Amino acid sequence: MGEREGRNARRFCVYGTVQVVGFWPFVHRTAVGLRLDGWVADVNGHVEGLVVGSPLAIGQFAARLREEAPGPARVRRVSLDPARGRPPAAGAGFTVRADSGARRARAAREVPPDAAICDACLRELGDPGDRRHRYPFITCTRCGPRATIIEELPYDRILTTMRHFPPCRACAAEYADPGGRRFRAEPIACADCGPRLAWQSLTGEAALRAAVAAVADGKIVAVKGVGGYQLVCDAADERAVAELRRRKHRPAKPFAVMAADLADACRIATISKTARTALTSPVRPVVLLPRLGQGIAPSVAPDTDRLGVLLPTTGLHRLLLQESARPLVVTSGNVTDGPLAIDDATARRELAEIADGFLVHDRPIRARYDDSVVQPTGRAVRTVRRARGLAPAPLPLPVHTPVPLVAAGARIEHTFTLAEHGHAHLSPHSGDLSSAAALQAFETAYTDLTRLTGITPHAVAHDLNPRCLSTVWATDRPLERIPVQHHHAHAAACAAEHGVRGPFTAVTYDGLGLGDDGTLWGGEILVADLTVYRRVARFATAPLPGGEAAVRHPARMALGYLHGVEALGAPAPDARLTRRFTGRLDPREAEVVRAMIGRDPHAPRTSSAGRLFDAVASLLGLCDRASYHGEAAVALENAAGTARAQPLAVRVVRVGSLWVYDPVPTLTDLLERAADGEPLPRLAAAFHLAVACATADLVGRAVAEGAPRTVCLGGGCFVNRRLLAEVRRRLCAEGLRVLVPADVPCGDGGISFGQAVVAAARLARRKG
Repeated sequence: MGEREGRNARRFCVYGTVQVVGFWPFVHRTAVGLRLDGWVADVNGHVEGLVVGSPLAIGQFAARLREEAPGPARVRRVSLDPARGRPPAAGAGFTVRADSGARRARAAREVPPDAAICDACLRELGDPGDRRHRYPFITCTRCGPRATIIEELPYDRILTTMRHFPPCRACAAEYADPGGRRFRAEPIACADCGPRLAWQSLTGEAALRAAVAAVADGKIVAVKGVGGYQLVCDAADERAVAELRRRKHRPAKPFAVMAADLADACRIATISKTARTALTSPVRPVVLLPRLGQGIAPSVAPDTDRLGVLLPTTGLHRLLLQESARPLVVTSGNVTDGPLAIDDATARRELAEIADGFLVHDRPIRARYDDSVVQPTGRAVRTVRRARGLAPAPLPLPVHTPVPLVAAGARIEHTFTLAEHGHAHLSPHSGDLSSAAALQAFETAYTDLTRLTGITPHAVAHDLNPRCLSTVWATDRPLERIPVQHHHAHAAACAAEHGVRGPFTAVTYDGLGLGDDGTLWGGEILVADLTVYRRVARFATAPLPGGEAAVRHPARMALGYLHGVEALGAPAPDARLTRRFTGRLDPREAEVVRAMIGRDPHAPRTSSAGRLFDAVASLLGLCDRASYHGEAAVALENAAGTARAQPLAVRVVRVGSLWVYDPVPTLTDLLERAADGEPLPRLAAAFHLAVACATADLVGRAVAEGAPRTVCLGGGCFVNRRLLAEVRRRLCAEGLRVLVPADVPCGDGGISFGQAVVAAARLARRKG
């Protein structure tokens, strides 16, 4: 029909996360509701179709696609163009077209992330009149497993682990109904045809009741989750939590707590509007929140005022929480430093000495996905760990890579990234790459993701450190190798997320990363773009007594700063002040550490901001020996809280071509104020302020000498909320544009993305 008769034909395209997320049924319902004719289909990674009707209805249709997309769908752009050819006749209806194999081949390159149980499925789960009442594996197109069950692409049931469960007649009818919420829902199932729970010889409801009874009795239960096994116990039972810590050899690192719903979560933590949005999103991440302390055992999160809280991610979790009628500790089902257990035999073998019982099901887990972790800061939500619900959804690259590539990542908080054309697929977090089992898990994940995405790398980007297992892995590949300095990768990851190609100034504070001069960096100010960088400022160096063993021994770092810090002209602290600290240490260990200082390679030097935080935490008596990465810094941040203080003394000097922060006056001031009886919270706060002041001073001097006024922050130290807020405030006060990572972790979990960005930019520049 033509314009004169009031009917237009428009071709529409929708770009974003719009496949296997319930978008087809949404488009169908919207078109039918507006009485539009036409069709919709998946094409080359996006959704496109034809609508025929009045101009007003077509305009409303496009607006609803932009503004009312369901659940995990994310619409970036909707285009409307005049249609070519003969449109459908009036009254022809609106249909969903099956794709051709050729079209789906390109669309299959995107592996859809899992989505947590949606509100509609939650209502059905609790409705006695619904046929899926209390069915633990309830799902629809808006929610459910995807990345964790896909064996091959395209995403069809027969190519997932759901192929073991032929749908019953009722489920098949829902699957085929374009007007329903389960149209083309590949994991569709019910109690008649889907996966079943088991506990020893019990199944179904009996198995669930047995697990709930075990938790109520103070036992630890291994639960087969959607992306791996989880260890569960009563979060209010101090004895149960302490026993979980003992068995898992995890003395201090906080556990996450799962609450049944938002009301229960509000009883254990302070939840802002931003945090509420994160908690209830389809990702259902662990959200780091101010704890209230009501009804939660002290040892769930010792020595911190924060609590990691999440809501049920599946129907099984919701039922466990409802039946238990209490919050539950839900933590990764793995042995210390090992990968998450995903197959039943491995779980029973490795978790046998931790768990008192196993609540399992018969749907295989194809890929390992731990919980994502996020941290609200003001109105923003920053990703700390990118995993279930987020990975491996593609992230845009600011430059197109001429050849497919893989970035091997770092050692801590390991991820890898596959990149092709203008997109990067950041793998899920897999823990620290520090054991043979972890390396094997990395290789398996890499093999699976390359197969699913269809990306065959021609080049590999890697860290400079030859001892890092990811670097060893990279050098074993028959690919072109592109080394990327650790802190340049941090800087590039932040810049790329914000679409900045450079040049820019970067503030990169973290634990340890090998510099291009062969020393260990970690407190760096760089001027960079996506291909090159130069160091313009740094922290003073101090010895790392015992090498990387000092990371677990903050007291060693304190001794390193007291007895071996880089001499930049400031007088050392008075001996009477240092004796207050050394007097509480084991004299023999202190003597051994002193002997190490100055004796390379036993005490390599580092400019690390993270190690300075460790040293101060030890000097203040907060943490002499760390049981997990970052424990000392967490204790220092927690001690500072919201205390007000005057910053400690700060000194910046010129060393050659670099500006250098000399921490000696800062440490001297700290020890003097401590000796004068200044309260611990004010001392901890004063140190945070000193580092922020030093940062503003270093950046200000660099900018005065021509450094760019756009500043990218990166590195694990910026997980520290107080440090981030103070640094950002001071830099913004100088009129600088300050960028902070959000979608990509600022810590080492984002290193592989930054490596991929740098490698892509270098390859593109070389080709150009």
